[in-house]
Amino acid sequence: MNNKVYKTLEYNKIIEQLSSFAYSSIGKDLCNNLEPYTDYNTIVNLQKETSEALTMIIKKGSLPMRYFQDIKPSLNRLKLGGSLNMQELLNMSQVLDCAAKAKQYNNSFVNNEDAIHHLDSLFEVLQPLTNLNSEIKRCIISDEEMSDNASSELRSIRRSIKNINDRIRENLNNIINSSNGRTMLQENVITMRNNRYCLPVKQEYRQQFPGMIHDQSSTGSTLFIEPMSVVKMNNDIKELLGKEQEEIERVLALLSNEAAENIEALHTNVETLGQLDFIFAKASYSNSLNCSEPQFNTDRKINIKKGRHPLLAQDEVVPIDIYLGDDFSMLIITGPNTGGKTVSLKTLGLLTLMGQSGLHIPAFDGSELSVFNNVFADIGDEQSIEQSLSTFSSHMSNIINILQRASVDSLVLFDELGAGTDPTEGAALAMSILQYLHDNDIRTVATTHYSELKVFALSTQGIENGSCEFDVKTLKPTYKLLIGVPGKSNAFAISNRLGLPNHIIDNAKALIGHQDKQFEDLITDLEINKKFIEKEKQTTQKYREEVEQLKQELEDRKEKIQAQKEDVLKEAKINAHKILQEAKDFADESIRKFNKWQKDSPSINQSMLEKERQDVRKRLSNIEKGLSTGLKAKTNAPSPKKNFKAGDKVFVSAFNQEGIVLKEANNKGDVFVQIGIIKTSVHFSNLSLVQESANHTTSKGKGSVNKQSITKSASIKPELDLRGYLVDDALTEVEKYIDDGFLSNIGQVTIIHGKGTGALRDAIHAFLKRNKHIKSYRLGKFGEGESGVTIVEFK
Repeated sequence: MNNKVYKTLEYNKIIEQLSSFAYSSIGKDLCNNLEPYTDYNTIVNLQKETSEALTMIIKKGSLPMRYFQDIKPSLNRLKLGGSLNMQELLNMSQVLDCAAKAKQYNNSFVNNEDAIHHLDSLFEVLQPLTNLNSEIKRCIISDEEMSDNASSELRSIRRSIKNINDRIRENLNNIINSSNGRTMLQENVITMRNNRYCLPVKQEYRQQFPGMIHDQSSTGSTLFIEPMSVVKMNNDIKELLGKEQEEIERVLALLSNEAAENIEALHTNVETLGQLDFIFAKASYSNSLNCSEPQFNTDRKINIKKGRHPLLAQDEVVPIDIYLGDDFSMLIITGPNTGGKTVSLKTLGLLTLMGQSGLHIPAFDGSELSVFNNVFADIGDEQSIEQSLSTFSSHMSNIINILQRASVDSLVLFDELGAGTDPTEGAALAMSILQYLHDNDIRTVATTHYSELKVFALSTQGIENGSCEFDVKTLKPTYKLLIGVPGKSNAFAISNRLGLPNHIIDNAKALIGHQDKQFEDLITDLEINKKFIEKEKQTTQKYREEVEQLKQELEDRKEKIQAQKEDVLKEAKINAHKILQEAKDFADESIRKFNKWQKDSPSINQSMLEKERQDVRKRLSNIEKGLSTGLKAKTNAPSPKKNFKAGDKVFVSAFNQEGIVLKEANNKGDVFVQIGIIKTSVHFSNLSLVQESANHTTSKGKGSVNKQSITKSASIKPELDLRGYLVDDALTEVEKYIDDGFLSNIGQVTIIHGKGTGALRDAIHAFLKRNKHIKSYRLGKFGEGESGVTIVEFK
């Protein structure tokens, strides 16, 4: 990545802010060394790490980690067989404390629905080494003090030192309180000189006070003498202090040896904690700026939604929408000075660098960035006094370097391209540079004041104009970026607001050519139209969403009604079949009784036969009433008709709405209707004319049930007309008719089925062939109906 762009886009300031969120020196170093990556998979993984850390912060608070030292130098000394001091061991304990807290923190997310997949591996390798940590804390109180409990020997030595100290003080207090002591001592105090107890003796009593001189005052009037009575005890203390230090060194060596046995685990802990500190610093930084994870692609497409410059005050910065790489590969931004062009340019470049560094960006969810191998920027005043280069020369040197290094996988940013020289030549040069980049399909965003570049963008395929909005009413920029409309410099309006006299402005306007005025007016009209179109677009989008929602609700309702319809029909068929089977079984049983009586008792009483026949009829009548009631409840809606015409007002039962027929039914029976603003195809069986009465007469058409199909007459007719019936309905009628005919002792009947395709006739013949009550059947002869009827003879 081009390192110069970090300073140009102020990426280093982002790193400084990020570093402030890290606790450890390792974490801060990782932050300070963070640079953008160019590998797609690496970037995506880093983004996921930051997102997961942010999720943990939002749900459980920050990682419970405070400042800890980098103990790697201490571990290196342990590898060489060295011994650590108390401060180093306490630093090690601090690392182990952080490891234990981090481990516990992560355990709260175990079996959580928002599993932390990318960070799990880091938390899992942490080893708190509880025994070692507990031993360090038991032995060491501070970086300069070891606990008496470190060892029994150390406790014994310190107890002896204390006892001797008490004896020395008692002895010296006796001297101070004696009559000689009060005379010879300069002060009644006990002092320390060279780690030995002494008393301040007056110079003139030197010979009378036995002891060893260790020091004297600056005036020489006071000598600090160790009395002979405590010399041996002071010697004993000195010896014990040496033993104490030896014991401390021994304990430290034992602790160091135990730590040396866990060097690998300790090294992994400190490295992992530093990495976690770095990752959670990125997440905390994201949380502080209300950032989101950008989606990445390798198609060189950018779509930043409500992006904010991260270095500006977040409560004041104006969010911008900026996109590139889909319909156009180059964007030329125009507009007045201080209108936000440079900020827009820097926002795009800085958010690209942040995203490729694994940082979230201050933008709405769903923002999209592409992976670029390099980002180049020529922004700001690059004038170099040392090299005696003008502003134009400095910019041009930078641009030449960019053109030499830029490739198809680069993002190039130019601020005021071609400025600093003659406007005509500068505009032509800028146009040529942009044309070169466009020909090489390099993603480019440039800002300019040149009208020539606005025309260039309007007339070149793949290049789009953009502008920073300017409110002509308040004469202030809004800092909003508008893509698709070139901007005006508004130099006259700004100058007027700043106090330039009107007569000077009027004279300047008179000097502008007629074509320039027309072009500026065209730009003004475009800006107005752009605002109108954006407003209409939002309204249209809102309507589209409402229509989609309504359409989905209608589809759901249609599916629900269809499912209910199928369930009702299925249930009705099952019930009807059950009722018919019961009737058939009862009739068969009665027939068997008749046959048995006739066989066993030929002279059986005719009244008994009539009584049994009346029972059969009564039973069938009851069944008929129940079936008729059920069918009437299920078929009280008007029978559907197929011949709907365009313009008919219909009720669509599938949607529970009224509609207008647009087109007659097709071969499949689908009618094209309009329901509100929705046009759709509906089967004719779901339609009924609005003006038709609800109490239609049941017909024999498709899907209907003929009243004769469920009504039996006590006196059987000699013929059954089935023309217009469906096969299933016709067979039901034939079965009942044959049973009634057999019970009525009628010898022969005629079934009228029509000629048609012959499907109904074949089905009836197949039924008659299986029926045990039929003696024979045949087609009608000339005068009887021929092949349109079947003559049936009972046994």
